[in-house]
Amino acid sequence: MSEPVDLLVIGGGINGVGIARDAAGRGLRVLLCERGDLAEHTSSASTKLIHGGLRYLEQYAFRLVREALAERERLMRLAPHIIWPLRFVLPHDAGLRPAWMLRIGLFLYDHLARLKALPRSQALRLGREGVGAPLQKRLTRGFAYSDCWVEDSRLVVLNALDAAERGARIRTRTTVESARREDGAWTVTLHDAERRQRESVRARIVVNAAGPWVGETLLRTLAVEARPKVRLVKGSHIVVRRLYEGDQAYILQQPDRRIVFAIPYERDFTLIGTTDVAHEGEPGPVRISAEETRYLCACINRSFERQIGPDDVVWSFSGLRPLYDDAAANASAVTRDYVLELDHDGPPVLSVFGGKITTYRRLAEHALEKLGPHLPGMKPAWTGDAPLPGGDMAGADFDLFVGTLAARYPFLPEATARRLARAYGTRAERLLGDARTLADLGETFGGDLSTREVDYLVRHEWARTSDDILWRRSKLGLRMDREGVARLGRHLAAVSAEAGAHRP
Repeated sequence: MSEPVDLLVIGGGINGVGIARDAAGRGLRVLLCERGDLAEHTSSASTKLIHGGLRYLEQYAFRLVREALAERERLMRLAPHIIWPLRFVLPHDAGLRPAWMLRIGLFLYDHLARLKALPRSQALRLGREGVGAPLQKRLTRGFAYSDCWVEDSRLVVLNALDAAERGARIRTRTTVESARREDGAWTVTLHDAERRQRESVRARIVVNAAGPWVGETLLRTLAVEARPKVRLVKGSHIVVRRLYEGDQAYILQQPDRRIVFAIPYERDFTLIGTTDVAHEGEPGPVRISAEETRYLCACINRSFERQIGPDDVVWSFSGLRPLYDDAAANASAVTRDYVLELDHDGPPVLSVFGGKITTYRRLAEHALEKLGPHLPGMKPAWTGDAPLPGGDMAGADFDLFVGTLAARYPFLPEATARRLARAYGTRAERLLGDARTLADLGETFGGDLSTREVDYLVRHEWARTSDDILWRRSKLGLRMDREGVARLGRHLAAVSAEAGAHRP
């Protein structure tokens, strides 16, 4: 058996890859195992915001909001291709939260952020502002504030890519079947679904970042006796054809004191969400219910002039948030903060409960701080100033980079150049390589997805299936017809067969 790795990370969501990246950059030997695809579950089912969490101020979660706002400013610099500013309009709805409460909340939100890369909040007269045009005329007052958008599943993939380039081994479609403490380390049995083989590895420390399965992994896989401390909350979103003009998003108060977002999405669509529904069953894939769909449509119809119904939904997605169980009575009130629990009755295991995508980098730093006494000689923290792959563009200026990319590859349609720049940043030039015409990129499957891009995703980003490419590495599934999906599937099958033929 080979020499033990320092960290075995279980889970390829944002927390797992964030910890793997940080640890690899500190000189540790890291193995990350994900039984499916990267970001297959919770981390691709978020509302896709890098934000402080305005509504968390009502829960007095000032530390969480302050940390998240600081991370928001930092991540804008480190990943300007997949993270960018978004202006939110918050209408004041009579009978719900009073205007003075909203104003105080936004004042705190502005001042809890130590850095000031985004504009502060402002009061609006909606009847005089263009952003008020889509709203019902009864909504006359409101506020505007700023947060950020993120391509959530790409954030996961880019962290995994950076981890791999710093020496970590990233194993997708690989299940940790069992683990036991033995001779001062963990002996772990892995099952690789692609190779259809089992192997045994040794690890000094296990990091349990299994998301919704964190409790199950702790009890069943690692055989660590502990009270389950995870509370599963289902969040669902719907996507409809574009509801309004403009780049602004809306944050809509509801009579049940929840808030729902309406956000511009993939140029031609609007993303609406999210719900908060307690999930009592076993963790696993979840789907939106008819009741949730009706609820989200009603949230829009309460504030927008244009009315929608379930028949207007072109796509939906749901995920389970593995929140730390703080015994809150309402699912919406459960803390979004993270908790790290270390069991060191023998070789250590660190379990990650809760968290939000905005604070994943700080969570990773805190995880390694907690493991520090067990990792003598570990290098210091470094991720706070290191761009993610593709984010190393001059001045973190995305528009300038798009212009440079378009000038270098003038044959690209403007929309394609911008999409590739958004997805890959400076790595788009590696993907495009020596192409001089669109024909050089090979077959087009639809939605401007080319053979060259598909092969890049398979070779460098662990993509294996059509869903990996169309719904996680991109959202081109919204633009692909059945025939294109079928052709993509045939191409991937051929690539897989060729790889299998050359695999030792």
